[in-house]
Amino acid sequence: MKLIIGLGNPGRSYAGNRHNIGFICLNYFARQQGIRFDKKQSLARTGVGEVAGSKITLAKPQTYMNLSGQSVSRLLKKLKIQPDDILVIHDDLDLPRGKIRLRQGGGSGGHKGIESIMTELQSRDFARLRVGIGRPDETGSSTETSEADIVAYVLSDFTPGEKAEISQVIPEVSEVILCFLTEGITMAMSRYN
Repeated sequence: MKLIIGLGNPGRSYAGNRHNIGFICLNYFARQQGIRFDKKQSLARTGVGEVAGSKITLAKPQTYMNLSGQSVSRLLKKLKIQPDDILVIHDDLDLPRGKIRLRQGGGSGGHKGIESIMTELQSRDFARLRVGIGRPDETGSSTETSEADIVAYVLSDFTPGEKAEISQVIPEVSEVILCFLTEGITMAMSRYN
């Protein structure tokens, strides 16, 4: 059993936000695989299916981003799986928009959802698929973007131009998930990083 988690914030007002790229990518993958998010369990919307002969659970935590770990830890206990059986898809400010990076373990990179998961699981041993959203354009004389600017940026919708860029990477994320499920993390990293 593998657990694929997309990170985001629940509710229509957040649906198109940059911070919700994990939900957006997981929704696309679910449609491709004919999996419906028809259950509410462990503080998440979940769907179960089979891909390449393996049973998988897809999950979108409904706890809001910064508390994602509460849902993920409950799901791991319920499904009786280990952290290395999960893949978390999330946004990344430090990757250029539309770029992806897959890795096993490591730090949070300042991502509050990943920090929450690491804290709740007491482990870093889970795979992360980071989807680049870029940083907000810096204006004015300051060389640093304020925390408030970053929060406003990630909680804003993609612009029409950004949507066009992001729409190119969403099918690739699906390919990465399939490769992760069928060939493992090492092959997926070598092929897509």
